[in-house]
Amino acid sequence: MKQKIPYSKPSITSKEIAYASDAAANGWGEKCYDYINKFEVNFAEYLGVNYAVATSSCTGALTLGFAAMGIGPGDEVIMADTNWVATVSPIIHLGAKPVFIDISSDTWCIDEKLIESKINKNTKAIIATHLYGSLCEMDNIVAIAKRYGLTVIEDSAEAIGAVYRGRKAGSIGRFGTFSFHGTKTITTGEGGMFVTNNEELYHKVLVLNSHGRGLQQKKQFWADEIGFKFKMSNVQAAIGCAQLERVEELTKRKLDILHMYKELTSMIPNLHMNSEPAGTVNGAWMPTVVFKEGSGITRKELQQVFFDENIDARAFFWPLSALPMFKPVPENVNAFSIPERAINLPSFHDITESEQLRIIAALKSLTS
Repeated sequence: MKQKIPYSKPSITSKEIAYASDAAANGWGEKCYDYINKFEVNFAEYLGVNYAVATSSCTGALTLGFAAMGIGPGDEVIMADTNWVATVSPIIHLGAKPVFIDISSDTWCIDEKLIESKINKNTKAIIATHLYGSLCEMDNIVAIAKRYGLTVIEDSAEAIGAVYRGRKAGSIGRFGTFSFHGTKTITTGEGGMFVTNNEELYHKVLVLNSHGRGLQQKKQFWADEIGFKFKMSNVQAAIGCAQLERVEELTKRKLDILHMYKELTSMIPNLHMNSEPAGTVNGAWMPTVVFKEGSGITRKELQQVFFDENIDARAFFWPLSALPMFKPVPENVNAFSIPERAINLPSFHDITESEQLRIIAALKSLTS
């Protein structure tokens, strides 16, 4: 059997190991937040925002942000039907209603041309999820939000390194969130980050993330309101600090991998990969191939040929409205159609050219 090609694995060096070891050996007592504080400060500086709060996951960061905004029963939040369930679950848990709209056939992100038709008196926010590192059309989304007095939230879980017209993904909306899951471009194993330029929102998130304990509260074991605890550990943050010191190297490598795939697939007919509109830099988290309708190539065939070649590959996200807990929205034709003819390609940092060639050979076997 051919050697397995995984779809993802982190890039861990002696630096990450040294920082994590230091946190495990010395990061206790008065030093238990040292790496967390450093990670937050450095991440905010990297992104160009005023505030950052390290969390246990991107889901936790979204939950804190929504709760700090007061999103709850009776409110509606517009989002793309194509998303991982982690983006919608905080909305449900807080008692609000998600409104699913279709995605662009080019970027696979929310189709901003459809947003206004779904706005009503209950709409409170629009989530812009930068899918697989591709970017939403933020200028248009922000303009719509301003016109109707709505909030724009950036789900940048998959978009570290992405840049929209000079601004890093996650820094444009009222708040942004990131994931540092083990599959992501930079990782803390599990983990996330909440970011914002809004001081009031930042302070509210700090309170909520400390079980509702007020920032000025001096009484021991006293909470001023019901909150949460989505905090990142100091050991995780130590790994994050090391990864962040390498962020330019890590994001550049992901983009190089995407560009190599684009070069290798350029002669395969009826195939589209991650978009790179002028004025943007794709985060290139997950290189993805989408075959045109009518090509005859299906997800099942793609998964089978990869399985036969011992290559890991991820399915394109199912539409959220197809999940059993939601009502289907079949008019979201791209969200339903694209997953049936698409697949994510392996893209770990130390993937070799020969491994990429082997992956492309598997794709070509379906088109020859």
